[in-house]
Amino acid sequence: MAPEGERTSGGVAVRRALFVDRDGTLNPDLHYLADAERVELFRGVGRALSLAHEHGFLTVCVTNQSGIERGLYTDRDVERIHARLNERLRPERAQIDAFYYCPHAPEHGCACRKPGTLLFEQARDAWNIDLGASAVVGDRELDIEAGRRIGALTALVPRPDREARVEADLAERGITPDLVASTFENAVLRILARG
Repeated sequence: MAPEGERTSGGVAVRRALFVDRDGTLNPDLHYLADAERVELFRGVGRALSLAHEHGFLTVCVTNQSGIERGLYTDRDVERIHARLNERLRPERAQIDAFYYCPHAPEHGCACRKPGTLLFEQARDAWNIDLGASAVVGDRELDIEAGRRIGALTALVPRPDREARVEADLAERGITPDLVASTFENAVLRILARG
């Protein structure tokens, strides 16, 4: 029998994922963060990710990191930051199962930069994820648009100083998130309550 949150298709486990943005969602957006020692988590992030795991969700971080193409930091810097995030989560019995990032600037026009869906599709193929049974949590309109494109539940956790702008951008695109929450933890609890 498959664990909670999994089903089987042709004998292969199909999982659901909690796709999360990084900067501004899991941790404060320090604008082109390059130093892993500066990584801090928002309150409640560890508890929320731990609960998501308990409910059978994989946790997958999908993040735009244009600072790489802009020469502000390297792939290695991003990998150190991701290792540091998991190090900070470990005491709360939480972790990010996989990290996917786009290194390109917006003008590159790539398919991997959110709201493009290439990274979500790569995660789907690598982890056998059912995108339609998954959720996307982020602080920006790009996260919500990407979530809509893959058919996932979408949760917006806007920064207070950007809330009006994000909502205006979403309205201009004709996109409405499935839920809006004041904190990441609250968003995850509401996702889990939906079953």
